[in-house]
Amino acid sequence: MNIKIVNTSKHQLPAYETEASAGMDLRAELNEVIILKPLERSLIPTGLYIELPLGYEAQIRPRSGLAFKHGITVLNSPGTIDADYRGEIKVILVNLSNADYVINDGERIAQMIISKHAKISWTTVEILEETSRGEGGFGHTGK
Repeated sequence: MNIKIVNTSKHQLPAYETEASAGMDLRAELNEVIILKPLERSLIPTGLYIELPLGYEAQIRPRSGLAFKHGITVLNSPGTIDADYRGEIKVILVNLSNADYVINDGERIAQMIISKHAKISWTTVEILEETSRGEGGFGHTGK
């Protein structure tokens, strides 16, 4: 699939790091470093603009290394970029650790996955088909 992209940043385009990667890393496009204090959030620009085809979305997800090593994650995870959005891709990062975290220009801050989605229509009914699970949820199968 070929996707149109405008790159106003000084960084390379997002790319798959390995042959089997599902996500492409997004990089911060900053004029100065951002210091993210504990429990603070910030909207980080990427300098990227994309044109997705109808029926597709871009999902913005945390990078596992940042989350595990530093407590940095995407606040609205996964963030969704709709096919009709033409603005800059920005990432809402939050610091869930007890220490300040410095975000530098060009740092890989999140990953983006392009995903196909379905459009549905609703059918109103009085009762749903029974299953063996029924209404069980929220840990009903154990801890």
